[in-house]
Amino acid sequence: MANTSKKMTAVSPLLQKFINWSSIVGAVGTVIFCIWAYYTGILQSKETLSDFIKQAGIWGPPLFIFLQILQTVVPIIPGALTSVAGVFIYGHIIGTIYNYIGIVIGCAIIFYLARTYGSAFVQSVVSKRTYDKYIGWLDEDNRFERFFIFMMIWPISPADFLCMLAALTKMTFKKYMMIIILCKPITLVIYTYGLTYIIDFFWQLFSK
Repeated sequence: MANTSKKMTAVSPLLQKFINWSSIVGAVGTVIFCIWAYYTGILQSKETLSDFIKQAGIWGPPLFIFLQILQTVVPIIPGALTSVAGVFIYGHIIGTIYNYIGIVIGCAIIFYLARTYGSAFVQSVVSKRTYDKYIGWLDEDNRFERFFIFMMIWPISPADFLCMLAALTKMTFKKYMMIIILCKPITLVIYTYGLTYIIDFFWQLFSK
């Protein structure tokens, strides 16, 4: 078996509580913000949303990138929302670059955390069902790398969890980051542009 049990460093109770509560608070906060934004007209169009966010001025881009890093490490806000928001606010090219920077940094952080704290950290972030579904891939040393590359390109996959899973294997940080850096642009273009098209369609449909 691969190094599924190579490191079982306990996750501190404080970190565990932060992970659990931040996910709950993030989900509730996202719903409240969406409802508030809808009734105040911020979600009336892409332009109104963009104007609202750009009120932050020069702090807007670094704050957005930080938010993208944060949602990659801890699922406070669904990644789909932040990725599409980046494109709506800053345009397809700049928005995708900001998304890419934040996600790559976030992926580096979660790899470090999973490698430091081992499976204890991974299980504290994801559900037991998800963990049990994919943990068997750690027995496939020779196949895991190909599987990981495919899943990093495939737009609909538990990418953040698989990044943690990669940290439990013998994959080096250098190889891991090379895969992330090369594969994430493909995923972002397919994933973000596809969702943007769908949201655009319904936005125009319900705004008539």
